[in-house]
Formats: sequence, C-alpha cells, structure tokens
Amino acid sequence: MVNFSSLWAIEMLIAAFAGGAFGAAVGALPAFIFTGFMVIAGETANVTGRYLADALTDAGVGNVAELSALGITGSIAFGPVFSPAISFAGGAAAAAYAAKRGYMESGFDYHNAKDIAFALGTKPDVLVVGGVFGVLGYWFTELSAIFAMPYDPIAMGVVLSAVAHRLVFGYDLIGDTSGGVFNMKPFEDGERRVIGEAATEGGETAPDERVADGGATAEGRFVVEPWLPHQYEWANVATLGIVVGILGAYTAYITGSPFLAFGISAASLVFLNCGVEKIPVTHHITLPASTAALALAPAGMNILQASPAAIQAEISVLTALAVGALFGLVCALFGEAFQRVFYAHADTHMDPPAAAIVFGTFLVAVLAILGVFPQSAWVTTLGM
Repeated sequence: MVNFSSLWAIEMLIAAFAGGAFGAAVGALPAFIFTGFMVIAGETANVTGRYLADALTDAGVGNVAELSALGITGSIAFGPVFSPAISFAGGAAAAAYAAKRGYMESGFDYHNAKDIAFALGTKPDVLVVGGVFGVLGYWFTELSAIFAMPYDPIAMGVVLSAVAHRLVFGYDLIGDTSGGVFNMKPFEDGERRVIGEAATEGGETAPDERVADGGATAEGRFVVEPWLPHQYEWANVATLGIVVGILGAYTAYITGSPFLAFGISAASLVFLNCGVEKIPVTHHITLPASTAALALAPAGMNILQASPAAIQAEISVLTALAVGALFGLVCALFGEAFQRVFYAHADTHMDPPAAAIVFGTFLVAVLAILGVFPQSAWVTTLGM
C-alpha cells in the first residue's frame, strides 16, 4: 500500500515554505549556489568519514561505518533548506510572478522572468509565492520518491515546478517557435522582437521600431534567447560534455561520492552569478557521469556506504572514465536540445540542467534494469 503521509508532515511543509521563500529573497541562482557549497561540505564529511571508518576498521577498532553517514547532503543540501526543487524552483517561480507584477527592472537582455540571478528582496507577496512553490517542489519530489520513480526526484521537481509556474501565471508553455524550434540563427544575427507599433513625434507609427517586452532592455528582446549565449553551439556543448563527464567520473571513482562533482559544478556558478563571462554550467554533466561511473560497481555493493578503496578495487578506472565521457556527452546534448525547445522561445526560466539530470539518471536506471550496468548506484529502479 502506498503511504502518502510524508506529503503532510507539518514540519517539512513549514521548512519547505521557508526554503522556497528564501530562494525568492536571494534569487534562484544564488540559492542553488548555496546548494553546491552544502553538497561540497556534506560530501567532504561523508568521504572523510568513509576513509576514517576504513582505517579504524583495518586497525581493529571494529565496525565504525556510522562515521560515514553524516546527513548534511541529504538533510540540508537536498532537503528543504537548499533542495533545488524547493529553493531554486521557488526562486524561479517568484521571478515569474515578480516580472508579471512589474517588480523587476534588472536590465536583463531577456524577459525579466528569466533573470534567476536577480535577488527579489523582501516583498511579502513575492516571498509567499516562493514559499508556495517551495511546498509544491517538496510535493513533486516526495511523489516521485513514494512511487519509486527511476530518475532523480529533485531534478524532476524542478522541471515540474517550472511547468506549473508558467501555467499558473499565464505564460506560454513553449513560446513562439514559428522560426524553427532548434534555430538559433536569429540570435546570432542579433534579430530583435517587434512588439506593437511605436508612435513618432508626427503621430505616425514606426512598425519596425523595437520596444521593451517583459521588462527587457529598450532595444527589445531577441527573437530567440539561448539559455547560455556562450554555451549553445552543438560542437562546443559536446566537447564540454565529454571533458566534464570525464572529470565527474574521475571524482566519483576517487572519492566514492556520486554527488561531490555536482557540488563543485554548482558552487562554480558563483562566478557566473558575479558576472564573469563564459563560465560554463556543468552540474547536469557531472552528476549523471558520476552516477554512471559508480553504477559499474558490483550488484549488491552500497556505493553510498562502501569505502573508496573498495569501490576502486571493483571498477576499472579507464572504464569509469569512458562511461563518464559518454554520459557527459549525452546529457550535455540533451540539455541543449531541451533549452532550444522549452527555454529559448519562452518567457520564464525552465531549467535545462534539471531536465538533463532527469534524463541521465533515468538512463542509468534503464541500463541497470537491462543488465548493462551491474547496479543503478543511488537511482531507484523499483518503479520500473
């Protein structure tokens, strides 16, 4: 019998509301950067605990596996404080609401509802919207877990929350794709949208004059708005995916942690948030690559508790790197395809990395079920 009691745990609902409101206050991207720092802290503690437990066991102290079970990652980074489905998604929903209300004047080149780096401050209605979507993100995550769905439930919560905020606040789900869903050339050519007709001093109209749309600059919004102007060309994305996939797999192989490389990727976005140009976004590459590398461990081995040495004894490092490169490539390209469909033509932020993580972790589960991988690491397969 399916147990839905966790959906109504009052302490979790209160915490999730506060987490979503916090994401709205500081902005979705800064909130996610905090997630990255907390993952680094949590996984550093976990990995250190595993090394220490292994050393003490070898020294004859006894079974001290509980040293590797610190809960910073699960309870804080992926819990109601900084879970991307709660704080990040709540911040993104609050931005969609604030832009609709005319609260945002950030000077962003795209629709202001896409400006997830913008801190929305302390307006009570904005914080309430963030809080409500924080609860919604918690529910989405819990429902995926309750039904043992074979993908990352937090990443799916981010995607579903974005769909919800577009529907709730009256935004198009995809936007105008009349110029071609995957066509980024209008952006490369600098084409701007024409919104209505602007009056001239003589009372006549100038139909080709650009006007602001959604709080964008006075030049008008681009016809097509790629998620990352420095990271959308297929060859570039593919190369980045391979390179970062290898690094994610190597980090997982050395530490035994499927999440540490993800935390590093997320924390690196502090530079993007501070305006450093061309910082790549890579967490949707490192997490699936790390997970796939550890899925090479023998069936029955709990990779969340096994020592790094035990994992390394069972997995070929070259095989892990090859699998990481493949998953990095696939997930990077999937994220780019997703942004061309659901981000580039629309008015609010729908997160391509979250969608790519859903796809990548689902692929790990499928390959485990088919027997290609010995196990699925931390991804559940019970729902399939």
